[in-house]
Amino acid sequence: MRKSFVIGSTLLLLVTFLLARYLNPNWYVVLFVLLVLTLVGYYDMVQTKHSVMRIYPVFGRLRFVMEELRPKIYQYFIESDIDGRPLNRIDRSTIYQRAKRENDTMPFGTQLDVYSEGYEWMCHSIAPKDFNLLDHNPRVVVGNKDCKQPYSCSIYNISAMSYGALSANAVEAMNAGAKIGGFAHNTGEGGISSHHLKHGGDVIWQIGTGYFGCRTPDGNFDEQLFREKAHLPQVKMIEVKISQGAKPGHGGILPASKNTPEIAAIRHIEPHTVVASPPYHKAFSTPRELVRFVQHLREVSGGKPVGFKLCIGHKSEFIGICKAMVELDLYPDFITVDGGEGGTGAAPQEFSNYVGAPLLDGLDFVHNVLTGLDIRKHIKIFASGKITSGFHVIRAMALGADACYSARAMMMAVGCIQALLCNTNRCPVGVATQDPRLTVGLVVDDKKTRVANFHKSTVESVVELLGASGLDSRENITRSHIYRRISLQSMLTYEEIFPSYAVGSFLKEVPVRYRSDFEHAHPDHWGYTNVGSWSN
Repeated sequence: MRKSFVIGSTLLLLVTFLLARYLNPNWYVVLFVLLVLTLVGYYDMVQTKHSVMRIYPVFGRLRFVMEELRPKIYQYFIESDIDGRPLNRIDRSTIYQRAKRENDTMPFGTQLDVYSEGYEWMCHSIAPKDFNLLDHNPRVVVGNKDCKQPYSCSIYNISAMSYGALSANAVEAMNAGAKIGGFAHNTGEGGISSHHLKHGGDVIWQIGTGYFGCRTPDGNFDEQLFREKAHLPQVKMIEVKISQGAKPGHGGILPASKNTPEIAAIRHIEPHTVVASPPYHKAFSTPRELVRFVQHLREVSGGKPVGFKLCIGHKSEFIGICKAMVELDLYPDFITVDGGEGGTGAAPQEFSNYVGAPLLDGLDFVHNVLTGLDIRKHIKIFASGKITSGFHVIRAMALGADACYSARAMMMAVGCIQALLCNTNRCPVGVATQDPRLTVGLVVDDKKTRVANFHKSTVESVVELLGASGLDSRENITRSHIYRRISLQSMLTYEEIFPSYAVGSFLKEVPVRYRSDFEHAHPDHWGYTNVGSWSN
């Protein structure tokens, strides 16, 4: 790395000079080559555009050679997401191009197989709307009848990634980018750090099962610590994390190598220890208690928007929460639906691959239930789970999302190359590590602009897609606008795949597909129970 390069190059130059001076003049040729490489290395260390070159002078340039050659083995690594599942190469390239403000147009048409099962597209109109006349910065106001400080939120925001999982420089670059672009930065469950506050970007404070930043020594919720941080002016919303897409039903894990004294102080834990968050909350134990806890946090925070995040598991449990909302006439300001395909951290393989509903299924279910019970009007829905492009945002909105989060795309905007070393503290570009020898490669002043660029370009692409469909507002996108190829001969709209329901229709008769889950849902019990029905 940098220190090794300085020492090694100096020794090599000295030895080569002595060989040329006292043994054979031909060594001067080698000396000249080494001198050129040394100068190149020093340039690599001072430039701020490329993290790999900055951390690995000279040798880091091999990455760009490999990108040009693109052998199959390299494609496998760079085109996999953080949990090892494929990420479309075109979407990946688009992220980098938009972050760097490079030309993101594509020659020779689509590189996707449009006749393969699973290919999706949206309808366009013969009479599209003029992009220049549309709102280029669509926003969503979050806050219901019990909220005193509603927040006007961008439709595309930075998803939950903790300081600890990410480096200080990565957190600062994201928050500074959020400040430039006017969008929100979710802290992740690791608590609020000085790096989240330094640049003034809007913050969504996530509170997980470990209550980091607002916990007592024995790991319970500390109301006074919560009050102090919730009243910070940069904290615009509070999100209670029930579960996350990468490992629902499993607490988060911070390796001991990443648990520095600074991070431990922020989280109120012991440093240099493995930090395993509990898989469940201690502050509430039933759907009814969850709803009351959300209301309590809203009151203590001074009326700021409070919601919760979950990956859908037992449908009856979410319905039980909805029953509790109706009975208490209390509603979260927002619900974040995370998909089982989400997650940027180190998740157990079985949880990552086989636990939790995918985003589209979970989003469809949550929107349908809230709409059918006529309580959707109180609650905004955020979608999270591999949303890396404007089309992904449009697709989520068609299924009911008001706004979206993105984690992996924002990581890539600050320089992530998907080396798949997030859980080792050896991230080669300084994004997911606490090693100062590696974090030095991520320059905040450069990467903050890339984050803002990527956000702006992606939101503009959403607006352009809406205009192309003949729509002038995100509220008008429907499930009928999105098609999916089922087979070579069959294409269905999302309305056919994910049927929607009329407002309040569940109050008259619960559809057959949800009837069993409604019968086994109860506001005072978790799990798939047989202790009551809607009438209870």
